[in-house]
Amino acid sequence: MPPIDPEHTLLSKGDDGRRFLTGDFGEVNTSAPPRPKLPPFQTTREHRRFAEFADTVRAHRYIGLCWGPPGVGKTLSARHYTGADDWEQWQSVFDDDLGPVPERVLKARTAFFTPTVAATIREIDRGLPRACQQISFALDYAEHGLVDPYIHTQSRSSGRTELLIIDEADRLKATGLEQVRDYFDRHHMGVILIGMPGIEKRLARYPQLYSRIGFAHEYRPLTPDELTAVLTRRLPAAGGETDDGIAHTTAIATIVRITGGNFRLVDRLLTQIERIQALNKLDTLTPEVVDAAREALLIGH
Repeated sequence: MPPIDPEHTLLSKGDDGRRFLTGDFGEVNTSAPPRPKLPPFQTTREHRRFAEFADTVRAHRYIGLCWGPPGVGKTLSARHYTGADDWEQWQSVFDDDLGPVPERVLKARTAFFTPTVAATIREIDRGLPRACQQISFALDYAEHGLVDPYIHTQSRSSGRTELLIIDEADRLKATGLEQVRDYFDRHHMGVILIGMPGIEKRLARYPQLYSRIGFAHEYRPLTPDELTAVLTRRLPAAGGETDDGIAHTTAIATIVRITGGNFRLVDRLLTQIERIQALNKLDTLTPEVVDAAREALLIGH
């Protein structure tokens, strides 16, 4: 077992005696307004396909490759699978009692890592073990409480992490991809690389890594029928319409046609729809509101 790197130690104690999780979690602007509350995650057919793919990579400890056009929900599915949002909220607690580890984190046993645009060798070399070590710590914490890394040795390594998901893998240069391969070879875990269409052709130029890819998954946009079902649940009819809900149904069909199953466009469009409804004090959804919202976005031109 390698010696503990002080910069990778997960639990530290501040001057005031409070324990906190260390690591590069980015700068926090405490004066900024809170983030808007996200809508409940919608379990779609594509997410179920992704979850089955991730389970398989995790079980067989292979490298998996996932690609798809921007905005279709790759990152959203990966973050939901790993419980990344719950994890980030949990690890930001600074009290001695961190509370129970999020259930999704315990179930997935999966680390989530996103390299920066200009990811350096040092960043990747330290970021991969740090992301995995955090999950190993969380699993030990759930079983034993605050742990001593000299006793629970797997908490100081990647020993209990079963899957590592690397988002935005297109950012990795040749050296970064070689680092991922080397990390995979030295640890008993699965790895998933998520990128844009074409990454599968690019990786073919790296035979040592390409030969280790055991599973491939193409993340597709939602079908019109499934997107209609998602929007119907998220935008229920207000009730009391004089046209038997025809305008509401037509508006949802318009959203489906405009966005083409792209989750990111759906989210942007719905934000504009809510803004227009609030400005005009409207409770109903109509095609006119959708058209007005579309004009506020690039997709409207």
